[in-house]
Amino acid sequence: MLALAFFGWWYGRGWRELAQGMRRRLRMTALMFSAPILLRTLFSPWRRIVTAPGAGLDAKLRAVGDNLVSRAVGFCVRLIVLFTAGIMLVIVGALAVAELVAWPLLPLAAVILLVKGIITG
Repeated sequence: MLALAFFGWWYGRGWRELAQGMRRRLRMTALMFSAPILLRTLFSPWRRIVTAPGAGLDAKLRAVGDNLVSRAVGFCVRLIVLFTAGIMLVIVGALAVAELVAWPLLPLAAVILLVKGIITG
């Protein structure tokens, strides 16, 4: 009876819980890299470094140039982190799919290995 309860859980509720845990891992990976925030602030200045324009035309042009450089640096850094987050999400997703595929085969593998060990043992 215990074996039937185990297989009932394994192929029912256990498999659903595994899928929910994988969804949670994917969400946590995206949040670990702060992907939603990075997407929202993609064109923001790097570390909020903003030069205030001065009184003269030369100071205003210098401020515009400084602010453009700050935004370009911020864009590049955020883009690299987003790219890395994308790679990690693909890796975590691929591992999740492999785990979902392997999950129903694991009890069968245990039985096959036990029988093989007894036969060749």
